[in-house]
Amino acid sequence: MTRTVIATDKAPAAVGPYSQGVKAGGLLFTAMQIPLDPATGQIGGGDVTTQTARVLENIAAILSAGQSSLDKVVKTLVYLADMNDFGAMNAVYEQYFPHAPPARGAVEVSRLPRNALVAIEAIAVAGD
Repeated sequence: MTRTVIATDKAPAAVGPYSQGVKAGGLLFTAMQIPLDPATGQIGGGDVTTQTARVLENIAAILSAGQSSLDKVVKTLVYLADMNDFGAMNAVYEQYFPHAPPARGAVEVSRLPRNALVAIEAIAVAGD
């Protein structure tokens, strides 16, 4: 089985020893994305709705670089700094997955990198 590292300048660069995405066995796995603007490297937006949109745009860019897309996502995991933000995050999330949404988990965590309010990772179908 081949393993291909996915990288794009349309999503935030990795800030440690990890890849933005890895394609293997017909699947593309994204690293957990926080709402960093790829142009500035700064957190985009002060509320969970704006941050959720930025995170999903970053994921979409990584998927595109790996010849996949949001409509091929089969599983996501959402990390929230405050579960009270679930409804607001979910309203944005469903705009990105309007038909046949992927399986999903959502958890509250004590803290996210750079004090982000939301982070998401995804697994998508992607041909080798």
